[in-house]
Amino acid sequence: MSQQDDEAQLEFMKSEQLILVNENDEEIGSNSKLVCHTDNLLHRAFSVFLFNSSNQLLIQKRSSFKITFPLIWANTCCSHPLHNEKELVEENAVGVKRAAIRKLNQELGINPQDLSVEDFIFLTRFHYNAKYTEKLSEHEIDYILFLHKDLELNINPNEIDSVKYVTQEELKEMLKNDKISPWMRIICQSYLFPWWDKLINGATTSKEFLSTEEQKKIEKLQN
Repeated sequence: MSQQDDEAQLEFMKSEQLILVNENDEEIGSNSKLVCHTDNLLHRAFSVFLFNSSNQLLIQKRSSFKITFPLIWANTCCSHPLHNEKELVEENAVGVKRAAIRKLNQELGINPQDLSVEDFIFLTRFHYNAKYTEKLSEHEIDYILFLHKDLELNINPNEIDSVKYVTQEELKEMLKNDKISPWMRIICQSYLFPWWDKLINGATTSKEFLSTEEQKKIEKLQN
């Protein structure tokens, strides 16, 4: 781990202004990524699950340079919308989807021209709190986004150690034996596999996964 890479991650922690929210996911202000994760402030986040045309899920092992949960397996991309006009848009989760396009480019090298907000299926949000150390934690309203598309990758090693596509059976085995991020484990335990089945069976819109009322719920979950 180089000092330069340490500084790159720390710069993101200091400079990025996240969206602070209450338990109803109503925006109440902003603060730096660093303060959010050291003071356990509730903020908006997202988790992208990218499936290829063979219905395999792309997962990533977080790089050793990450400030929280390094070298832990997680979903395709997980990060935060920023407190700016473009990513604060709440209608149809457009702001979160724009943030996902930005981070998929930064982490996985996916060309933003190959994606649009219409490519994402917004499923639901959940509220969780997970400690990494005594000083660092995740406390998020996490938006779950599905993406069903074959995309070219160019991995950023400062963000990601490695990636692989997995089947449902392979992921279930990993959940028994491997280190998995707390947010991904919660999603797997609570939501993922029935929705994955629906994707395999041709679901392409949010309504085909769950009702509008279910979408509006913000469940408080722990693993």
